[in-house]
Amino acid sequence: MTNSIAELEDTDCILVVGSNTTENHPVIAARIKRAARYKNKTLIVIDPRRIDLVKHATIWLRQKPGTDIAVFNGLMNIIINENLHAADYIAARTENFEAFKATLAKYTPEYVEQISGIPAADLIKVARLYAQAKAAAIVYCMGITQHTVGTDNVKTMANLAMLTGNVGVLGGGVNPLRGQNNVQGACDMGGLPNVFSGYQAVTDPASRKKMEDAWGVTGLPDYVGMTMTEMLPAILKGEIKALYVVGENPVVSDPDLNHAIKELQALDFFVVQDIFLTETAQLADVVLPAVTFAEKDGTFSNTERRVARVRQAIPPLAGARQDWQIIAEISKRMGFPMNYANPEDIFEEIRQVTPSYAGITYKRLDSGGIQWPCPTEDHPGTMFLHKDKFARGLGQFFAIDHKDPVELPDPEYPLYLTTGRLLYHYHTGTMSRKARGLNEKAPECYVELSDLDASAYGITSGDQVRVRTRRGEITAKAQVSPKARPGTVFVPFHFAEAAANRLTIAALDPVAKIPEYKVCAVQIEKA
Repeated sequence: MTNSIAELEDTDCILVVGSNTTENHPVIAARIKRAARYKNKTLIVIDPRRIDLVKHATIWLRQKPGTDIAVFNGLMNIIINENLHAADYIAARTENFEAFKATLAKYTPEYVEQISGIPAADLIKVARLYAQAKAAAIVYCMGITQHTVGTDNVKTMANLAMLTGNVGVLGGGVNPLRGQNNVQGACDMGGLPNVFSGYQAVTDPASRKKMEDAWGVTGLPDYVGMTMTEMLPAILKGEIKALYVVGENPVVSDPDLNHAIKELQALDFFVVQDIFLTETAQLADVVLPAVTFAEKDGTFSNTERRVARVRQAIPPLAGARQDWQIIAEISKRMGFPMNYANPEDIFEEIRQVTPSYAGITYKRLDSGGIQWPCPTEDHPGTMFLHKDKFARGLGQFFAIDHKDPVELPDPEYPLYLTTGRLLYHYHTGTMSRKARGLNEKAPECYVELSDLDASAYGITSGDQVRVRTRRGEITAKAQVSPKARPGTVFVPFHFAEAAANRLTIAALDPVAKIPEYKVCAVQIEKA
């Protein structure tokens, strides 16, 4: 997040898009609801489904799946044409405005209505509400990123925030809600194929030299590696022979699962490190038992860039170790000793090579979490980013056009499919589906569809429904719901026995390599 969670309660306008916040981030959703209900703040929701936040919204826009860029371009077209943009801010702090503005010209409210299905009058109302707010925050999640245009979706939201002067101000910003509790921290630590810790590029000679000196090695690779979604196809090409998976369950979470499983089965050697024998671990040659959050020490970095301590509450089960201990022991046996005494030792090294973490210490964290960047030990941490200038100097506007999803409905597969999470389960259910109370609340997969579609297919709630795509099929109970957009079905992806990702398409965003989990074409029938 460019800004902080607490700011959401006191900003003037919150625009939530691609985030079922109540179910996926309930603590943050509580702040948004309080802002709307008790503080009379403007809440705009843009989502194809009638999610819980719609009950609290000033206005709700229901777009066709995969049309977010057109919607945001339409909002910006209105803002510029009505002279609601922050002209002084744009002149002082941004560049490429004219080229960006030219791209927006065709995105009239009427043109956007043709693409997205959103009435032109509603689009105009939202543009005015957002642009006229003293401070306005954009909140988004995987409904924005899990598209083949996910990167462009995010850039388009950044365009809107800059256009209205809402970057680098209290209560503003572009705020992604991370999918897991330490996703931000994993990225901060270089859990990406193109960067070291602190987003220092692996292609930068100075960054490589810094890491080589810290680790006492030479010859670190100077090229960008693969993402997970690129690794699996590389197996069948013979480019990858062995795979080491830590804390991930791709046999349930990866797109086009039938194909993904074949790829994993083709490995010469497969290692999985996890806390339970997951569906993925069952395919492994070696399983390394790790410990849960309650059995480990260390730090997490959350969605608002806040670094906080994690403290061991219970002793590990016999035979299980903390992840860092397992990795260090493997490294030692492969000839490179990692002589860390404890997680604080590792954190001290992180501080030395990561400028944004340099001022954070375990002693300081004893008093509470600290938000990076925190460059020195007397620095208080940073509540919101880009206050006086952007990291690159001037903020760049990107001229971006709408592109259709890779797979659209057609006569053979006439409906949209979108996938997501439920309040009571977490990711692939590795932990949550072992909790009796949670299973009572959400015991099985379901297919959510609208009254209109249910009537057309002769389906009622509780019927078994077969959902089929060009890649696979599943059978699950129907749930006829006012949440569902006509023409679109929703399937949660937690349930291995009816895995939604047997249906999804492995088309990737060309930059982030994220699959298009949120849009593909399906057919349904009563089973």
